[in-house]
Amino acid sequence: MGRVLFLLIFGGAGLAILLSLGTWQVRRLAWKEALLTEIDSRIAGATMPLPALPEPDQDKYLPVAVTGVFDPQELHVLVSIKMVGPGYRIIAPFVTDEGRRILVDRGFIPTEDKQTARVAGPMEVTGNLHWPDEIDSYTPVPDLKSNIWFARDVDAMAAELGTEPVLVIARERTDPGVAPLPVDSAGIPNDHLQYAITWFALALVWTAMTILFLWRSRARTKGRYP
Repeated sequence: MGRVLFLLIFGGAGLAILLSLGTWQVRRLAWKEALLTEIDSRIAGATMPLPALPEPDQDKYLPVAVTGVFDPQELHVLVSIKMVGPGYRIIAPFVTDEGRRILVDRGFIPTEDKQTARVAGPMEVTGNLHWPDEIDSYTPVPDLKSNIWFARDVDAMAAELGTEPVLVIARERTDPGVAPLPVDSAGIPNDHLQYAITWFALALVWTAMTILFLWRSRARTKGRYP
């Protein structure tokens, strides 16, 4: 009787923990989906002037429109596009009509277009403010001699090009040869459904194993199981 009681308590406690973890992930899934919907709505919103002092926490994804000219300098961020292949993101300084100097992610070019001159005349750029989180301990340092970067490090790029640490991701073409890569929520992880399924599956296995151990214990008590 003591063995059965122990298995019931142990099995019940484990099941409760696993079910609570699965339920928590379901709540997190609802929260994340609401957040992604909010981000998508913000990204697609009407453009507004560039804030005087953009804040990463407050102004991330803010749609803006700026008028000015591109500086001929540019940085090349090595990327690979699915179904297209390797190439570079073009990060260029943009001098606004107000005299501010900011960064603009103009979009993607194939590797063979690295040395092609880009349009640098007066224009309006529409896009979204962004501070990409692409740096980790495995990110190589930029190859400044070859002008090859391996992540969009806004602060480092701003220092290199002498701009404000402000990056606008263009959502329309700023050059015939550069394909825009507009910011979206697709890159934001949302694995809560998989986690919930995993916890609930473990709860099912835990229940089955608890029932098996109870049956074995009962059978052993009655002498029907060695």
